[in-house]
This record gives sequence, C-alpha cells and structure tokens, in this order.
Amino acid sequence: MSHAIDLHRRLLTLDAHLDTPIHFARAGWHFDERHDLADDVAQLDMPRMQGNLSGGFFVIYTAQGPLTEEAYGAALASARQRSREIDETLARFSDRIGPAVTAADAHRLNGEGRMVAFRSIENSYPIGEDLGLLAEFHAHGVRMAGPVHVRANQLADSSTDTPRWNGLSALGEDWVTEMNRLGMVIDASHASDAAFDRMLELSRSPLVLSHSGTRGFYDHPRNLDDDRIRALAARGGVIGFTTIYLSAMHMASERAGLFRTMGHIGDLSVTEQVDLARRWNALEDAAPMWRAGFEDYMAALLHTIAVAGVDHVCFGADWDGGGGVEGLRDVTALPRVTERLLEAGFSEGDLEKMWSGNLLRVLSEAG
Repeated sequence: MSHAIDLHRRLLTLDAHLDTPIHFARAGWHFDERHDLADDVAQLDMPRMQGNLSGGFFVIYTAQGPLTEEAYGAALASARQRSREIDETLARFSDRIGPAVTAADAHRLNGEGRMVAFRSIENSYPIGEDLGLLAEFHAHGVRMAGPVHVRANQLADSSTDTPRWNGLSALGEDWVTEMNRLGMVIDASHASDAAFDRMLELSRSPLVLSHSGTRGFYDHPRNLDDDRIRALAARGGVIGFTTIYLSAMHMASERAGLFRTMGHIGDLSVTEQVDLARRWNALEDAAPMWRAGFEDYMAALLHTIAVAGVDHVCFGADWDGGGGVEGLRDVTALPRVTERLLEAGFSEGDLEKMWSGNLLRVLSEAG
C-alpha cells in the first residue's frame, strides 16, 4: 500500500465531475477545513484532497424545470450565481487551488503544488433557446458541458425520462455544433442512448461521459452498454467511471426528501445543515442508498477498462452528487483504487492515463 500511496501522490489525479460547488455558499462551511462524514455530508474539501485528488471539473449544476422563458431565466440566474461562487472560492484560496482551462494549466498548477479547478456545466437547460450563452460560460472558464440531466429538456432526451425527441432536438443538434466551435468538451452522461448516438455521430471532437458506468456490470439506463462504450472509444472518447448505479438505488420517500433538501443546502442555516447531516447519516447506517461496496466498484471498473481500453477510461465518482459506496465514501479512499489497479497488473503509465492523461487529451482535442 505504501508504494501505491507514493505513486498516487506523484500522479496528477483528476475527477471529471465534482458537485462540490453545491457547498461553496453554505453558511459556516469552509473549503479549506477538513470535514468528517460522521457529522457532515460533503465528500470533498481541500484538506481531504491533499495527496488523494489533484482536482477536476467543478460543476455548475441546475435542476430541471419547465421549458418556459420564465423558467429558463431563473435557471440562468442560478447558473451564473453558482459560477460566481466558484470564482469567489478559487480567489479566496488562490495559494492552494487555481482555475484551469487547458491541459497545460493543469500540469502547471500541479507543478506549483496547487490543486486544479476546471469548470463544467451539468444540464445545459439554463441556456434556454439561446445558444449564444454557451460563449458567455466559455468566457468564464467552462470547458465541458452536458446537454441534459434526469429529465428531457429543450436539447435532448434523458436516459431516465420518457423520450421527447428520440435523441436530440434540432436545437440540440445545433448545440453540438456550437460546442465544437467553441472547443468545449461534450459530456454525454445522463443522455439517452439515442441522444448519445446522435452526439457521437455529429461531434467533430471526442465525447466524455463524466460520471457513467457500465450495463455490463449493472443494467440501468444511466449506464452505457458495452457496444456503446466501444463506439465511444473508437471515436477517441473517454468514460469517467463512477460509483453510482453499481446496484439498485434505495430511494425511499424519506431519502428522496433529504436529497431534495441537499440540493438547496446552501440556503440552510448551520443548525438546519447539522440536522440534515444527522438524518442523512442515520439513514445511510440503517439502509444505505447504494447496496454496492468497494469490491463491486473494482469489478465494474476492471470490466469497463477491459471493454474500453486504458486509453479511454478516466474517473468521475460523482462526489457530492450522490456518489460513494462503502469502502469508497469520500476522496480519502482513492489511493485504494490505485493500489488495486497496480495489483491487477496495470503499469504506472496506464495509471497516469486513467487518472488524468485521457481526460486532458480529450480536452486538448476539443480545443
């Protein structure tokens, strides 16, 4: 394990999908302080990242709403606010973490001993029908975006909703063209199979699945089947292997309510946050959201590597967005993954590709 830890600390380790900005505006919560899952819900902060995760794509997430001009406007305001919160957090801790828009930025920051903060959009719903807004977010450092989340929107069908477009809408096809023009990476996680197929066909640059799994291990619409993983790889794309949907999701009514509250945790008082964490952790102890554990994660990861190849896998655990399984509940456990991959016979070069090289290659090819 000591060799694995040493190697892990030497590697540039990136995660393709970090939902942690949901915590940046929380009263009493500080990114530079170490938090504990015993009394908090955050799975990532700078002290826990140290030696375990060099950085990744910090997410501007917006929940899906109605397809109306009024709702688009509210969503856009929310997305802009989340982007400002990321700006403010990075500025506050600029001696320890810095913004990145290119692969060279990531290597420079890592060489300076600083953590790496790319920026992405989960759910392009906030742009409404104005594709010009993509250029605004690009100007503010966003370099990856996905068209859709858990429900179909104006751009694309979701993997977990009734089809509206049978893939992409006409606007969604134009969205692909504009993403390519701007040099932004297209994130196909959450998209339906038909939407994935169309994006793969239309895009001039490789796709990323920032936080997706394999149906070859667990059959769920959020996961990708092996043939599509091979097609993704054949076009130079990368799958960010995740911790979600390795098993059935235990989403009882109580947890669903807590999950909704979690989405607005920045609006809660400190007392309300403590109560949310207490209730969430008690429910996790009694009936974990995921029935999978670390061994399931490793089995599914090894299957995905065998299907895609080491040049087409990266990591996207979905930290602070519902991810984590027993034995891999926060970023401090990530060296275990490196240890097991070494034991499985992968080289240090293979690990460098999967931990950051593949993701940075796609970023460079898009730009």
